[in-house]
Amino acid sequence: MACHGNFLFVLLSLHLTLAPLARSSMHTVDLDSLMPADNTCSSPEDLKESGPDNLSLQLVHRHGPCSPLDQEEIPTHEQILSQDQSRVDSIHHHVATASNRRKAYGPLNSLEIPASYGAPMGTGNYIVSVGLGTPAKNFSVVFDTGSDVTWIQCKPCVTACYSQQEPIFDPTQSSTYSNISCSSSYCDQLDTKGCSGSSCLYGVQYGDGSYTVGFYAQETLTLTSSDMIPNFRFGCGENNDGLFGKAAGLLGLGRDQTSLVSQTLGKYGGVFSYCLPATSTSTGYLNFGSSSLPTNVKYTPLLTNSDTPTFYYLNLLGISVGGKQLSISPTVFSNAGTIIDSGTVITRLPPDAYSALRTAFRQAMTRYKTAPALSILDTCYDFTGQSSVSYPIISFFLSGTKVDLDEAGVFYVNKPSQVCLAFAGNSDPSDLGIIGNVQQRKLNVVYDVSRKVVGFGPGTC
Repeated sequence: MACHGNFLFVLLSLHLTLAPLARSSMHTVDLDSLMPADNTCSSPEDLKESGPDNLSLQLVHRHGPCSPLDQEEIPTHEQILSQDQSRVDSIHHHVATASNRRKAYGPLNSLEIPASYGAPMGTGNYIVSVGLGTPAKNFSVVFDTGSDVTWIQCKPCVTACYSQQEPIFDPTQSSTYSNISCSSSYCDQLDTKGCSGSSCLYGVQYGDGSYTVGFYAQETLTLTSSDMIPNFRFGCGENNDGLFGKAAGLLGLGRDQTSLVSQTLGKYGGVFSYCLPATSTSTGYLNFGSSSLPTNVKYTPLLTNSDTPTFYYLNLLGISVGGKQLSISPTVFSNAGTIIDSGTVITRLPPDAYSALRTAFRQAMTRYKTAPALSILDTCYDFTGQSSVSYPIISFFLSGTKVDLDEAGVFYVNKPSQVCLAFAGNSDPSDLGIIGNVQQRKLNVVYDVSRKVVGFGPGTC
């Protein structure tokens, strides 16, 4: 009898998953809203103004018209997705080998990074402008919740520096710069460290092969003209190369001790939030502090993995398509684990979860002509001639809350004749799930490290 009951439950679950979707579970969107309108930048006028314990930085896509960086070598969508896969592969490798990575890679003895070193991250998509030094010089930096060490290119570039938009930072021209000693406890916080004389060296190599090596130092970081962080610890990179575009460096917003979030715990309480714009032709924001957080944010517990303390782990329980929760065992998500990451583009799901999502989505989209796959994206449509598109609402079920994705978080757009479902499956069920930045678009995503929660609400970008 019990077996018979279970069989009926499975049939019922399958029916709910694959049954035709009700019209109320579908959302219709103008096709133009998914496309960058033109090559000009549009910015919302209601970005929050800075306050004594809250400030807002403008956040832009580094390859769009809102970016201050030259756009001479904009990567193709295939290149972006290939680099994204390199980042994901590196995250998976990092998690799998986390307990041995310090032992395996050893110390730095010079400004040359070890050829065998394989650190976790790749480069991100979004940049903000910050000031460094006294007097402050402004630099465009990639912001990344999957990295800890903030770094910037520095003169004299002993080995090599890549080409960046702004002049390279010269520490000799700042009255507040100082190297960190090799004997300092701050030096011990680095995953990869070394010494040059009595000065501490740092080294980071990213999953796409990009790297930075230099002196670990202290300097005044300026987020706005009225908000400065003295003695901020950062990497002053004198040997750097890779896929950073024209950005001057990286702003590390991970959870480990070297990150900006950890260093400013007393000032901002471990709270920051952002809204990623729907397209590359509009702007978003990156906020610090909790004084003006909206009340319509729903929170889910922030989990921790001691082997990979950088990452923001969440408890993903399930997914719904068109208002119907997919029949996926919760162990599919719990066995792999899930993080939210600003630098990964496309959300990665365990194979069984992605298969269920793809099946339900394809069934709801049978009225539209299919299109060829785009790199890792295998569910694509040709919307040529369509003025609007109806698609099933996709939601994430997290501990304590449900997050409905914006239409900008469902599709990855190459062109009207190739618009793809912005999800991909991992190759192995044990590989970490990752909520990427496409799925975060137009949401207000709030990180509160002190309270150990992450929140989601409507964004204003």
